[in-house]
Amino acid sequence: MSQARTNPALRLFPCLTDLAFLMPIVFLFARMDGVKTMLGDGDTGWHIRTGEWILANGRVPRQDMFSFTKAGQPWYAWEWLWDVCFAWLYHHGGLATVVVASIVVICLTMALLYRLVLRNCDNPFLAMGATFLACAGSAIHWLARPHLFTLLFVVILLSILDRVNAGRFRLLLALPLFFVLWTNLHGGFFVGLIILAGYLAGECARALFVADTGERRIALRKAKWYALTFAGCAAATLLNPYTYHLHVHIYQFFAEPYHVANVVEFQSISFHQPVALYLESMLLLGALSAGWYVVKHRDFVPLVLVAGWAHLALFSARNIPIFAIVAAPFVAQAVNEMLMSLQQARTAGWLQRLVSGFRNIALEFGETDRIWRLHVVSAAAAAIVALLVLNPDASGKLKPEYDPQRYPAKALSLLRANPDARIFTDDEWGDYLIYQLYPAQKVFVDGRSDFYGQDFEEKYLSLMNVKYDWEQTLNQYRINLVILSTSSALATAIKESSHWRAVYDDTVAIVFRPAPKSAPEQQRFSTAVGGNGRDPRVTKAEQRNPRGTLIKQTKGV
Repeated sequence: MSQARTNPALRLFPCLTDLAFLMPIVFLFARMDGVKTMLGDGDTGWHIRTGEWILANGRVPRQDMFSFTKAGQPWYAWEWLWDVCFAWLYHHGGLATVVVASIVVICLTMALLYRLVLRNCDNPFLAMGATFLACAGSAIHWLARPHLFTLLFVVILLSILDRVNAGRFRLLLALPLFFVLWTNLHGGFFVGLIILAGYLAGECARALFVADTGERRIALRKAKWYALTFAGCAAATLLNPYTYHLHVHIYQFFAEPYHVANVVEFQSISFHQPVALYLESMLLLGALSAGWYVVKHRDFVPLVLVAGWAHLALFSARNIPIFAIVAAPFVAQAVNEMLMSLQQARTAGWLQRLVSGFRNIALEFGETDRIWRLHVVSAAAAAIVALLVLNPDASGKLKPEYDPQRYPAKALSLLRANPDARIFTDDEWGDYLIYQLYPAQKVFVDGRSDFYGQDFEEKYLSLMNVKYDWEQTLNQYRINLVILSTSSALATAIKESSHWRAVYDDTVAIVFRPAPKSAPEQQRFSTAVGGNGRDPRVTKAEQRNPRGTLIKQTKGV
């Protein structure tokens, strides 16, 4: 073993940290849709265009420039720093560089999470198992969007707090600067404040319930540090282009019941989806681990964090990745301690031998795995993925494009030929049109539901659901071109209206224009472009959710 430790060649070999880094790549390309998964949401497009606007104008926008329905209205580009960074990447390689950078962020998140878990769990196999559950659970929201940095920053914050819990309180002094960066990259900075509040609440609970005076004093001391840190970090979040107005805007957004009721990623997941298996596993293990910490260590922090984020994960699918990441370190450590206790308990001999053999193999493997590595395998894997995705001839799961089977790629030439058109489409395709057509054309609505507000979104939803006044709404906004999915219920209604005629149909998108008042009824439908042989009658259609951000991603791995 001594020779193995001193052999320089060993530092080139892969380790479990490399495996954790590679895990998201394997999931993406073996179990999911590869690059198309990362571009499974149109929001990436308007983020890039926002970053380009900032780079061109040298300032952060304060008014909308993407829509014709609310043009000039106050708008908060609250992820402006991500927009700028990834717009720069976009100009040096297009969507390919945006996707590759996003994949690297996910891989780095999982590698750092494994290192965090391993720090408190001497069994590398259990540490990898907990990382696997967190990776699989977080896959529900792998998109090339700013929220990936919140997942990364949650891991970094937990790593810092883990060291603080071991006595390195000075590390807390760096957190306010950390929160300044977080606030300007993504609006999920409040997740970090919730985690700090969880540590504070856990120490307060410990001081309240423990009988030992010395433990109570230690808990109160930690609570004081966490309270001061929370106040400093909360103040640091004011250092953004919109100051406290950003916080007011975020509060107002989540206070409106419309978004929770209608935006898919803010709703609970269906437990018929594959990701439910990983969520259920982590919920069970998290509950056992939280109880273990309270009983064995009189530590209430895991209970507060696991229980709190479990509730939020069940309430909203978007919180599942955060819950999985927060729970993973506690789960691995608690399960490891349970196995050690089982090994010493009065149980069947075969069970003791099994547990003992598993631990001995894990500890022996861990001695070698802990040797410092150069992580050449991780770097090589990232480079290979980059080369494959950046290849101009990339195809299939490696092609960096919006899926033409989900987005109206073929219809773009028709839309560009009508630069003065006031286009109506759903919010997901609105994102896509911003990416493809801005600044020549603007949209009716897009995915910035926080900007449009509840009143406008309810009117939009009524239109998509073909309420009785849908034609009046189109007339109110002087819509003269409609592009919808061929499976949309609204497309069915428009096709049956004598006031509109279909001018394009490629089986993915159908385009309507107002029918000339003198046009006979039988001329309402024109020849389909790219849809030869398609029945011009739209049969009974599935209702397409007007905000389908997570419909694809919640299939998980």
